[in-house]
Amino acid sequence: MEFIHDLMTYEFLQKAFITSIMVGIICGVIGSFIVLRGMALMGDAISHAVLPGVAISYMLGINYFYGAAITGVLTALGIGVISQNSRIKNDSSIGLVFSAMFALGIVLITAAQSATDLTQILFGNVLSVRTSDMLITLIVGAIVLLSVFLFYKELLVSSFDETMAAAYGLKVRLIHYGIMVLLTLVTVASLQTVGVILVVSMLITPASTAYLLTNRLSIMIFLAASFGALSSILGLYFSFLYNLPSGPIIVLATTTIFIIVFLFSPRQGTFWRMLQKNKRKVAIGK
Repeated sequence: MEFIHDLMTYEFLQKAFITSIMVGIICGVIGSFIVLRGMALMGDAISHAVLPGVAISYMLGINYFYGAAITGVLTALGIGVISQNSRIKNDSSIGLVFSAMFALGIVLITAAQSATDLTQILFGNVLSVRTSDMLITLIVGAIVLLSVFLFYKELLVSSFDETMAAAYGLKVRLIHYGIMVLLTLVTVASLQTVGVILVVSMLITPASTAYLLTNRLSIMIFLAASFGALSSILGLYFSFLYNLPSGPIIVLATTTIFIIVFLFSPRQGTFWRMLQKNKRKVAIGK
């Protein structure tokens, strides 16, 4: 009740609440495609590689979104160029580029800002979200949801079988880079909430949780968005109530949901599989 009262009273908490829900939803939606395509490492790379853009934005006195979005897109393109034009494989290209960009970002931010600013960027602080951050998240969310709605069939086919998608005449590489752009936008929009280091968890964990519960992409997207929003609300509640950092608490909340589903989901749950296994042993013994 105290949290609800404060939520109705304080504007900063209202902004944090709305923004965290939007972040949870869009991370769940785009994360569904990242999980299906086996691109978790790419998500990790882009989330770390936006750091130099954040640092440059701070130096220029502009919103961090612009610098982070540009460096994120350039990183995705750079990884593609290296892997497609050399003997270096995709995972090695990802490790090479994102580690260099992350190191550069830390150096730039340390030189230009205080350690407090660096901590907030790395781990997030949704309680300090501004109106501009909330509007950016809203715009990014609209772009992501509209893109998925308009190109759902293309994304569906290319996510499950790129060879079949190419045979149908779909531009598989263009779709791939389109997802990279959406991933970059979602990553940047999530920085204020969960930070650079933890954003990959919001991209992967809700979608992975949903993947354990269904084999249909449409249902998976809905469940992933729901889990993302729920974990954001729980994380915001406990971080506000106990004065804890919002990013790590949100990640712990979504991880807890994953563990519960991993153990007790009807089809894939470890507990139920063990129970069925014991029943079969008893039946064989009889």
